[in-house]
Amino acid sequence: MNLFGRNSFHRRAQQSAAPVATAVPAAGATATAVLPDPELAGLTGEWLIDPAHSRIGFSVRHAMVTTVRGAFTEYESRLYFDGREPTRSRADIVLYTASVDTGVEQRNAHVIGRQFLDAGAHPRMTFTSTAVRLAGQDVYRMTGDLTIKDTTRPVDLELTYIGHVIDAFGDERVGFDGTTTINRSDWGLSYDARLAQGGAMVSEKVRLQFDIAAIRATA
Repeated sequence: MNLFGRNSFHRRAQQSAAPVATAVPAAGATATAVLPDPELAGLTGEWLIDPAHSRIGFSVRHAMVTTVRGAFTEYESRLYFDGREPTRSRADIVLYTASVDTGVEQRNAHVIGRQFLDAGAHPRMTFTSTAVRLAGQDVYRMTGDLTIKDTTRPVDLELTYIGHVIDAFGDERVGFDGTTTINRSDWGLSYDARLAQGGAMVSEKVRLQFDIAAIRATA
């Protein structure tokens, strides 16, 4: 999924035309509707990930006192972004589970082992979007199916639009940051070691993070 991330993006000019408009209230109530920013219409199209300026990672509480972070270094993704009608946007991503890097080789081996990702039997994990909506100014809510170890469950990603720019090589770039939190046991990541004090060695909650730059695809 070409969830886009930070490079050296220029934030687009602060909203002279904000994407928030007043909707017709029902039964005397007041309400607002979030509308697409017309400036984003020009971004409609296919985008490809730039792995040199992107990170798809995770973080999890360890031993109840610290946070361990890691990232997938090999992945494939593609996004169609529709700036006119965000609900038409779509995204797909394939992560290669053996590519996990937490900065410690022994820990990498544990994460890709049978108690977690089981990369030998399940070399890929995937995300396929099923719905996208504009949730707020520069914020999108993407729902999709996350598959890990042959278990598929729905998740919601919150994506924040960072900006777009033409880089020094003439490529058009765009950026989004995304995040979601999952319960690892829902996907069969069953490591359950306990501390002497009674807490979990590794938290059930895992935060997935997407800081991705994307380049407009050419024909």
